[in-house]
Amino acid sequence: MLLTEIRINLCGDGSSRLRAFCSLTIDDTFVIHDVKLIDGPDGLFLAMPSRKLCDRCDRCGEKNHLRARFCNHCGGRLNESRYLRYQNGNSNGHPRIKLHADIAHPINASCRQEIHAQVVEAFHRELERSKQPGYVAPRLDADDCSDYFLDAPVRTATVPNTTTTFRPTGTTAH
Repeated sequence: MLLTEIRINLCGDGSSRLRAFCSLTIDDTFVIHDVKLIDGPDGLFLAMPSRKLCDRCDRCGEKNHLRARFCNHCGGRLNESRYLRYQNGNSNGHPRIKLHADIAHPINASCRQEIHAQVVEAFHRELERSKQPGYVAPRLDADDCSDYFLDAPVRTATVPNTTTTFRPTGTTAH
């Protein structure tokens, strides 16, 4: 795995803990947007893109995030302590409420450390660039992918002529 491009968009004036949004390109083939670089108590750390965890309303069955007080669909009052069902232990043995789940993340510690080191280095380079006259921040939005498609040939994957069945979790069964 090789990070072939790291785009850093600096945030705020330094009063917030959020220092930058990042867009990471892996092997010139896969992009991860909305990676956050946050100034924590032990220094800078990466927060991978995540989504709010949800559960369903007892009345209508619609999804609502765990901190919602009212159902987004029927407007009924939700049990405000229902998020307590989703506790995880942290390194200090104290229960921690899990309100978000990573969408994309490294599989092992060495991969996380390598990505962290490269992003922090790119962050410091971008900080220096931002001090130059005429500085323009790089765009991170999804619409700015045109450079990936200009002269790149379209590749199609060849799929063996086998029947693949999918389990409800999205994993394949052989």
